[in-house]
Amino acid sequence: MRGDENHMVRVLATGTFDILHPGHLLYLEEAKKLGDELYVIVGRDVNVKRRKRVPIIPEQQRLEMVSALRVVDRAMLGSERDMYEPLYSIKPDIIAIGYDQAFDESELEEELRKRGFKSRVIRIKKYNSSGLCKAEGIIKRILELMGDKNGRK
Repeated sequence: MRGDENHMVRVLATGTFDILHPGHLLYLEEAKKLGDELYVIVGRDVNVKRRKRVPIIPEQQRLEMVSALRVVDRAMLGSERDMYEPLYSIKPDIIAIGYDQAFDESELEEELRKRGFKSRVIRIKKYNSSGLCKAEGIIKRILELMGDKNGRK
């Protein structure tokens, strides 16, 4: 899937990346294998609150952590208004979505076409099944440990 010497294949991955864990790293490593450059959009706090829950780590810190990962070529915050907005400057060849991201690949590709993008959407099926490779699992574990510490169970 690599581009020729005149065209670098640009892959885009997106996510919240709250409480960075090995599952995130696996997703990004698998996404990077699809091309030459990996761009990552980190979800904005306002959007995360709307779709998931209040993020534990503020967006700027999440962006710094994702940017520091060796596998990532460039990371940026997403748009607060339109999730497609950053794509106009990124111009991805491939959009890699995680195994658990709530997108239908064909619907996403259809919406991309309407907006003039020719990006392919590929779902990363590989994942780490450890309970501590999802932010919710980590939060649950912390709460359990805090309960034990305070004499509760």
